[in-house]
Amino acid sequence: MYVELSDEARRYMARFDELTGVAPRDCLVEGDRLVFLIPAGEMAAAIGQGGATVTEAERRLGRSVELVEDADTPEAFVASALAPAAVAAVTISEQDDRVAYVEVVPADRGVAIGADGQNIETARTLAKRHYDVDDVQLT
Repeated sequence: MYVELSDEARRYMARFDELTGVAPRDCLVEGDRLVFLIPAGEMAAAIGQGGATVTEAERRLGRSVELVEDADTPEAFVASALAPAAVAAVTISEQDDRVAYVEVVPADRGVAIGADGQNIETARTLAKRHYDVDDVQLT
């Protein structure tokens, strides 16, 4: 799927690649935080030992950095986007709209939603951009 990026997002992606050696597939610029979509299998390199690499990237970029690992299926992608919440299952319904229904462990419901709903909104945005999922709903 084609993703249109702003010039600002492209600059952050290039800088993140320079700092970490990992080329992100997407970047969301949301206020004072950046969300990078990391290729599958490269999350450890992006985080670094003890979180040192991502911490240094945050310092140099001057913003909070969050990472989401890419996946091969929309179900796995939605689960990854809601991490660190414990996702029990994801079901994609394709009746009228394409909706991802997510079963989250009750204790992690707040984590999946995030402060002011930012985590679930990030999952919705990324799922729409990469898998044409119209909505993400917690069940």
